[in-house]
Amino acid sequence: MARASVADQFIEVLVQAGVSRIYGVVGDSLNPIVDAIRRTPGIDWVHVRNEEAGAFAAAAEAQLTGRLAVCAGSCGPGNTHLVQGLYDAHRTGAPVLALASHIPASQIGTGFFQETHPERLFVDCSGYCETISTAEQVPRVPRIAIQRALAGGGVSVLVMPGDLAHGDAAGATGTNTFITERAVAVPPQTQVQALAGALNRARTVTLFCGAGVADAHAEVMELAGRVHAPVGHSLRGKEWVQYDNPFDVGMSGLLGYGACYRATQDADLLVLLGTDFPYDGFLPLERTVQVDHDASRLGRRTPLEAGVHGDVGETLRAVLPLVEQKTDRDFLDGMLREHCRSLETVVEAYTRDVGDRTPIHPEYVADVLDDLAAEDAVFTVDTGMCNVWAARYLTPNGHRRVIGSFLHGTMANALPHAVGAQLAYPQRQVVSMSGDGGLAMLLGELLTVRLHDLPVKIVLFNNSSLGMVKLEMLVEGLPDYQTDHAGVDYAAIAEGAGIPATRVTEPGQVRTALADALARPGPALVDVVTDPNAMSMPPHITAQQMKGFALAASKVVLGGGVGKMVELARSNLRNIPRP
Repeated sequence: MARASVADQFIEVLVQAGVSRIYGVVGDSLNPIVDAIRRTPGIDWVHVRNEEAGAFAAAAEAQLTGRLAVCAGSCGPGNTHLVQGLYDAHRTGAPVLALASHIPASQIGTGFFQETHPERLFVDCSGYCETISTAEQVPRVPRIAIQRALAGGGVSVLVMPGDLAHGDAAGATGTNTFITERAVAVPPQTQVQALAGALNRARTVTLFCGAGVADAHAEVMELAGRVHAPVGHSLRGKEWVQYDNPFDVGMSGLLGYGACYRATQDADLLVLLGTDFPYDGFLPLERTVQVDHDASRLGRRTPLEAGVHGDVGETLRAVLPLVEQKTDRDFLDGMLREHCRSLETVVEAYTRDVGDRTPIHPEYVADVLDDLAAEDAVFTVDTGMCNVWAARYLTPNGHRRVIGSFLHGTMANALPHAVGAQLAYPQRQVVSMSGDGGLAMLLGELLTVRLHDLPVKIVLFNNSSLGMVKLEMLVEGLPDYQTDHAGVDYAAIAEGAGIPATRVTEPGQVRTALADALARPGPALVDVVTDPNAMSMPPHITAQQMKGFALAASKVVLGGGVGKMVELARSNLRNIPRP
């Protein structure tokens, strides 16, 4: 019987860790790894067209499932292509292992063909980056890398020369148990008491929530009711806290809407729950307390009156018995009324008769998509204006998921994210909300979708423009330049790749085209030609920014709709007690 190779042993360790696929492009120094996969039951190679897309796909799979996902790149350009997707995965906290294959070990340091220094390259986008230089390091070092990714919630990178992978294993693989369930941070009692004191002293309180409230919806609602607090959220917090929320005042930040900004500024106390919200210009920079499971994040965005190191759910369950019931809800009711007025004004000014207007308004497309998509759909969202339409139009319900490059902010993430999401959940509806700029950047991944016959539905917001870049220029008072380009018929390209596609130029075609695509087995693309001048006004802009708009945006439609958010706001108003 032939002796196992290092590549065989490496793949055996991955199977023991529950890995069922590796994303990448075959070739050269990866050949021993790919051949080991071919001979190993229970694990497959997922061929993508660019290693960057493979890293995005792994990031989505890991982010959605919480399990380890793996991508790989061959030596030189193959592994350097991984960088963008690995930055996205690491900043999101997705447990991803990347194999960066290397040139032959004897050639390292000689300026050999395709020589790079991957052990240096990946340090900034990983929590663990090590080189395997001898067969004796396997399986131990791969197991360490896997456990670091699972424990730290981020990327591990292993660098391994191709000739080493092809060589004989030094010993038996053995077995190992990987620890996937992480301990929950329980806050110190002194910090719980400090939080309770701050809540009880404050006359008015606002809660601002991020992704850290994922398992604490009931506790957040109970605290909001106890202190009559408006509840706002970041983009990553939306899917976890906005549904079944009678205290909702919308979202803050550059993509925000409603009364959230005002509520965070005007409260006596702002409570940051499970958010590392980076835009300090939208925070009051005083009167703030913060709860986070990662103590290193406490106070890095704003000075704190008190900080609590703990899981949000554990912290709220500990503090609620100490929090006094407030009786004055004037602040909450005022913010709910302002939120509703804000949304109604935007809807009236911007979305009236939108279903009849051409070019098609992207808000209308997102609103119809929200109507038609499955209750447990997974949406992947391109960076840029697609983030805006997702934030304002997709209705969370506790079952849907919305992921994007919300922390790294790279273009072209939506379609490769959708590849990973669909492979992770073959039976769920996966919808890629793609911008034409993002789709064009990794256009080859249409071929990946077709190759694997993935039933991803691609809804393309095709405005022949880099809309978010245009908005950034306008805010600075600059005329937009090099943001627009000639129109492209992406439906024709998709059809050429073997993906059924429809091009939509009239609003009356939108609902039928989307319904047909969502109902179709297999992949589908809907290329919607949308208005390039449809943009979104942030919830708060400075006088200088306003001057920039006045100078540069006199003919640009600003504002943006908010879809069903206005109905939620109206519903919450009806819950205000009457005297």
